[in-house]
Amino acid sequence: MFVDSNLLLLAQRYNVDAQKALILQARLYPNPNLAYSRGPLIPIHDPNSQYPYSDFFTNSEQAANLSQVILLAGKRNKNIKLAEANAQLAEFQLFDLLRTLKYTLRTDFYNIYYLQQSAKVYQAEIKALQDIVDAFQQQEGKGYISEKEVVRVKAQLYSFRSEYNDLNNQINDTEGELRLVLKVKANKYLIPVIDTASISKLNPLQYPLKALLDSAYKNRTDMLLAKENTEINRLTYKYQKALAVPDLTLSVGWDHQGSYATDFNYAGVAIDLPVWNRNQGNIKMAKIMIDNTLALEQSTELTIEENVNRALQKALSEENLYKGIDVKFSKDFERLMNEVVSNYKKRNISILDFLDFYDSYKQNVLQLNNISFGRLQALEDLNFYTATNFFN
Repeated sequence: MFVDSNLLLLAQRYNVDAQKALILQARLYPNPNLAYSRGPLIPIHDPNSQYPYSDFFTNSEQAANLSQVILLAGKRNKNIKLAEANAQLAEFQLFDLLRTLKYTLRTDFYNIYYLQQSAKVYQAEIKALQDIVDAFQQQEGKGYISEKEVVRVKAQLYSFRSEYNDLNNQINDTEGELRLVLKVKANKYLIPVIDTASISKLNPLQYPLKALLDSAYKNRTDMLLAKENTEINRLTYKYQKALAVPDLTLSVGWDHQGSYATDFNYAGVAIDLPVWNRNQGNIKMAKIMIDNTLALEQSTELTIEENVNRALQKALSEENLYKGIDVKFSKDFERLMNEVVSNYKKRNISILDFLDFYDSYKQNVLQLNNISFGRLQALEDLNFYTATNFFN
């Protein structure tokens, strides 16, 4: 859905096609120029002339000229290479956009899943607290329950509802971003499903740092873009030097009666004299831009190295945190929560113990979901910074 429907990708594909069209344009030769003139427009009366009377139709002068510009210094070939390099640049920009949007797609997908898991906890707790509040209201005025206890339970219920509302807003915002990426209508709800068993087997130590860096240098589109920009500036420099060489214009012409002989035919050649303008400024600018993009290329390389190193450190940290979780802990907590609710209804535990355990259960589940999502996001960061799906 993402690859076929995303509008930003579609727009960038059009840009690639547009740049390829410019390659076709660069291959075309200059058009020949045909000039024709006839006169006089205002009739002439000259008794001393060979033709005492002439106008636009009678005894008129006519002339025609055909000329062709010949590009010198390989301008056409250099312009073709420049157009091809710009088309390649547009393709790299497409791949870079694809990489960025793909990262958004996958992280939003996982984020929504774990946020929805947290929302289920709030739903269960709000329902349980609402049942208790309803039971309190049925016993109101009978002296079985203190007003202070009722207020405490209601306050916790309202607090959970507020937190649940904030969580829903976060889910809706993330879903909105994901719908835009997928071009899904606003009335569609997204319910991600993941294979937790497969995900738990992923290991950031599966690939050595050198392999990650090599893949990043080879596949990172920002690195390819930096190199291509340097190549474009080199080609631009060569093209600007070629523009300093004037082009040659060849021409042939015919003049009916404007010369010393009737129906005079001639051939000519014309060329600009590079006296004042030898394209000095553009050549100097193009040479400076090569140094500019070389510096940016080195900066991009250092950035990639730092990105991959930092992403691997983060992935290892998140992995250690995730592996330190007892898989039985969450199930035990859920079982104990049900027992706590039952015991509180039977008045076997105090309001303080009940609310404290409830809050601890909520915090525990939220933390587990955050840890699980943080681990997957760290692995997605490695995929993003290496431009390779090492962890899928």
